[in-house]
Amino acid sequence: MDGAGERVFRGRYLHTIDPKGRLSIPAKFRDALKNDYDGRLVVVPNEVCLEVHPLEEWERIEEKLREKSLFDPDVRKLGRLYISRAKDTALDRAGRILIPQDVREQGGLARDVTLVGGGRRHFEVWDRARFEEFDRTSQGELPSVFDKLSSMGV
Repeated sequence: MDGAGERVFRGRYLHTIDPKGRLSIPAKFRDALKNDYDGRLVVVPNEVCLEVHPLEEWERIEEKLREKSLFDPDVRKLGRLYISRAKDTALDRAGRILIPQDVREQGGLARDVTLVGGGRRHFEVWDRARFEEFDRTSQGELPSVFDKLSSMGV
């Protein structure tokens, strides 16, 4: 990943979380995090997995939310249910991140995980069995997703 235009994460990687809660980041992701960002990260569980955002990208999300009205009920709900779960972490010298116990529990993560880069400015950490089930049951939806994206000009 050479520059700002290349700040994406691609591929799937099988890894494990060690007993201390450390997760080794794949070399390609690690290189992007060191070259394009400063290695500081934010982890936040969503409804099915854990999202890992470079701090710079997470701050962009927070800034966009700050531009919205505090009195918008959806903005308030997003802050309470999603943003409030975010925790700071960073790459250590061995290329690992520490995922706090409460975040692992909220993200449904145990030992065996799959890191999923979807070509975005963050990547996801899934419980391996949960991701395999999602992948298996969602494959049939791909043609209709392609059709929707095509109609949007993608």
